[in-house]
Amino acid sequence: MSKSEDRFDSLVSRLDDLLAPCISRDWPNLSVDRAEGCYLYGRDGRRYLDFLAGFSVCNVGHNHPIVISAAQAQMSKMIHAPMGVANYEPLLFLAEELGKIIPGNASSFFFGNSGTEAVDAAIKLARYFTRRRGIIAFIGGFHGRSIASTAIGSSKAEYRTGHGPFIPDVYFSQFPYPFRSATPDNAEACCQAALDELFRLFEYIIKPEEVAAILVEPIQGEGGYVIPPRGWLAELRKICDQYGILLVFDEIQTGFGRTGEWFAANTFSVDPDIMCIAKAISNGFPLGAIAARPEVMQSWGPMSHGTTFGGNPIACAAGMAVIEIIRNEHLLENAREHGAYMLKKLHDLRKKSNIIGDVRGVGLMIAVEFVKPDTNKEANSESVRSILQNCLDKGLLLYPCGHWSQTIRLIPPLTINRNQVDEGLEVFSEAVLETQESH
Repeated sequence: MSKSEDRFDSLVSRLDDLLAPCISRDWPNLSVDRAEGCYLYGRDGRRYLDFLAGFSVCNVGHNHPIVISAAQAQMSKMIHAPMGVANYEPLLFLAEELGKIIPGNASSFFFGNSGTEAVDAAIKLARYFTRRRGIIAFIGGFHGRSIASTAIGSSKAEYRTGHGPFIPDVYFSQFPYPFRSATPDNAEACCQAALDELFRLFEYIIKPEEVAAILVEPIQGEGGYVIPPRGWLAELRKICDQYGILLVFDEIQTGFGRTGEWFAANTFSVDPDIMCIAKAISNGFPLGAIAARPEVMQSWGPMSHGTTFGGNPIACAAGMAVIEIIRNEHLLENAREHGAYMLKKLHDLRKKSNIIGDVRGVGLMIAVEFVKPDTNKEANSESVRSILQNCLDKGLLLYPCGHWSQTIRLIPPLTINRNQVDEGLEVFSEAVLETQESH
């Protein structure tokens, strides 16, 4: 064993001393050496099929050569220049290309470094443009970890505990969750129940004329990969138009092909006024942005917002490469094809398992929710932990989500092929059935 390996192993044993416990005690703290395509490689040489893709960051796979080449070429020219102080090709080229794929007329951009910064910026812009105070978010939503994005998140109380007081005038309404609704087989009734809660909020808590924005994940991510009935987002669009409220989509996890379209807004045929994007935008380089209708963005005059590192030249060059790869390698089609295949196989598995409560997904954004047998859909986080560990032992990396961590998300890179899909599904199926037998 080399001195470097000795040193690394020693430092791993001291994670709690070196890193904040919120990171050092996450799962599984896998010691990795490198990544390529759909795989992570452990320091012991073991290969892991990655069905997490860096939390849907590496949509075009780990270390895609075109992304690396673009980043290296830009690095040799210029590493940093503050946006606004300098104009440079990657920034303006990326803004132009994003304008071609962002749905609706949200063609004006502000670039930051991350998803949570994008959410913060969207809140600031919505309040600035409308001169209103209220922000409506939804139960189960997750929008980041800054003080503002934590304030509008509600996927777990633990994420908020001890961090208040939060920014004021944030209100929560019901997100339609078909599997856990009173009418799981009636999408229209589930949708209406959520709309009724929103109108109750308008009636008793805050008038719609005082609301600056309704901010929503088109598909909830951390909250459990919850897919609303198709008509619900369209109704939100109508409500926003009626009352002059800005509709903000948090597409940080759903963007750049994850749902089989460029964005979930395309999937649901609903155009937001502001869109928050990050994660897969640059395949691992720190970058985030908000896109807005020009008349909204143009209200944000000089000094009203800014950034030092946002729109970094290297990250923007990588972002250009990501768009090129998704187009040229037909990754939207790949996501739709393999997503449909995975859903069919997982529905077949559900028929064999008494601990799978629900299987749902769009494109390669897929979830399996686990319940305790012979209960009224009681969350089964114990089985989830067992399945995750079993899969990891067999070389498959997965991660939970949902309020009780009762759901496993399957989000491989969009570059995945059929053999890799089958490999992952075989391991996952074995782990589910073995856990079911042992519990």
